[in-house]
Amino acid sequence: MKRILLVEDDPNLGMLLQDYLQLKGKFDVVLCKDGDEGLQEFNKANYDLVILDVMMPKKDGFTLGKEIRKVNQQVPIIFATAKTMIEDKTQAFNLGGDDYITKPFRIEELLLRINALLKRVPGDEKAPEAKPTHFSIGKYEFDYTAQMINLPAAGTQQKLSTKEAELLRLLCLRKNEVLTREEALINIWHDDNYFNGRSMDVFLSKLRKYLREDPSVEIINVHGRGYKLLVD
Repeated sequence: MKRILLVEDDPNLGMLLQDYLQLKGKFDVVLCKDGDEGLQEFNKANYDLVILDVMMPKKDGFTLGKEIRKVNQQVPIIFATAKTMIEDKTQAFNLGGDDYITKPFRIEELLLRINALLKRVPGDEKAPEAKPTHFSIGKYEFDYTAQMINLPAAGTQQKLSTKEAELLRLLCLRKNEVLTREEALINIWHDDNYFNGRSMDVFLSKLRKYLREDPSVEIINVHGRGYKLLVD
C-alpha cells in the first residue's frame, strides 16, 4: 500500500481528504496540521508521495517543500493552495514540486493527479516500463527508473525530480526529432494550459543545465512546434 503524507492546516478539509484517499485510493494517509509537524513526520517514515498546503502556520508549504527536497529529491510533491498567480506556480515547480492544484478543487481530480504521479504499471504497453528506461545522451547515461543522469567520465550523478525524468524521457524517445509542446504537456501535466507551459519551461532550463558539460548535446526550441534533443 502506498503511503501519502498530507500536510493541511484546515482540519475539516484534511480529514475529508484523508478519508477519501484511504477509501477510494486505498492509500495509507498520514495527516499533519502544520509544516513543523509535517517535517517531523516526513523524517520519521518513508512516503511515496507528499501533499502540501501552501498557506500554513509555523512553516508554509513552500518552505516545507524546500526542506523535504534537501533530504529527498525523488518523492513526488503536490502543492495545494488557494493562490492562483503564475509566480506562485512557478515557485512551486522551482522548489522541486511535481504538481500544483488550486483550491477549491474536486477530490476526484486530486486522486487522478496522485495516480498519474505514482503510475508504474508493468505489462501495460502505455506504461513507462514498456518502453526503454535507459538512454545514452552523448557522454551521459540516463536511468529513467532511478531518475538519475550519470556522467561516467567525471564520476558525477544528478538526481532528477519526477517531472524532470518524465520530460527527459520523452525527449530521449524523440531524440533528434521534434517533441511537440502539446504532447509533452498532455503526457506529463495532463493539461496543455498556459500555466503548465510556463512550468515546463522551468524544467527544460534545468535539464539544459544538467547536460551542459557535453557540447554535443543540446535541447533546442523549435519555433511554433516544440523542442528537440539534439545529440551529435
